[in-house]
Amino acid sequence: MTQRHSLRLADVCLSLSQRPLFAPLDVSIAAGEIVTVMGESGSGKSSLLNFICGTLPKDMAAAGKVLLDEQDISHLTPEQRQVGILFQDDLLFPHLSVAENLAFGLPRSIRGQQRWEQVSAALNRAGLTGLGRRDPATLSGGQRARAALMRTLLSQPRCLLLDEPFSKLDTALRERIRRFVFEHARQAALPTLLVSHDPEDAAAAGGQVVHLHPTLPQDSETI
Repeated sequence: MTQRHSLRLADVCLSLSQRPLFAPLDVSIAAGEIVTVMGESGSGKSSLLNFICGTLPKDMAAAGKVLLDEQDISHLTPEQRQVGILFQDDLLFPHLSVAENLAFGLPRSIRGQQRWEQVSAALNRAGLTGLGRRDPATLSGGQRARAALMRTLLSQPRCLLLDEPFSKLDTALRERIRRFVFEHARQAALPTLLVSHDPEDAAAAGGQVVHLHPTLPQDSETI
C-alpha cells in the first residue's frame, strides 16, 4: 500500500540582506497533489526549494516552518528530510552505468539482490529495459530525464520538488517528460512542488498556482 504524505509551508518567508524576497507563504500540498510556484528570475523560487531541502545559502535568512507529514523538518539536516528533487540538469553520474545511477538512490537498508530487483523494476517503468549497463552519456535527453526521476523515486522521498526540470527540453519532449513526471508523482502519492516561469507547466500540473513577486531591484542576481 502506498504511504500518503503531506507537505505544508507555514508562513515561509526568505530574506536577503534583511529584505524579504516575497510575502509569507502558507501553502498545503496533499498526497499526489502538484502545486506550482511561478515567478520571474530573482523572485526566490529556487531559494524556496533550497529552504525546503535544507540547503539555503548562509547569506539568506528564513522564517516560517516546513511541515512534512505535520512534522517540522526545518531544523533537520538535508539527508534527514527525505525530500526528493529534480533539477534542470539530470545530474546522472558519468562514472556509473544507468543501473548504478539508479541503485545510488536506494536507501542503504535495501541490500543484495533486492537492490537490483528494484532497479530493474524502475528501468521497466521508465521504458529503459535493457539499458541498465549503458553509459548515461549514450542516452537521449528524454531517457536521461526518466532515469533521473527513477533515481529520485528510488530514494523513497516523502515529497518531490521540481526545479524547472523541463526548461531545457524542446517543446515535444517537454510535453512527454512533463506528463511522465506528473503521472509518477501522482502514482507515488507524493506531495509535489513545481517551480517554473512557464504557464504551460502550471496548466499541465493542473493544481494550485502560487505567484511570487520579487521585491529586489530587477538588476539583482538570479536567486
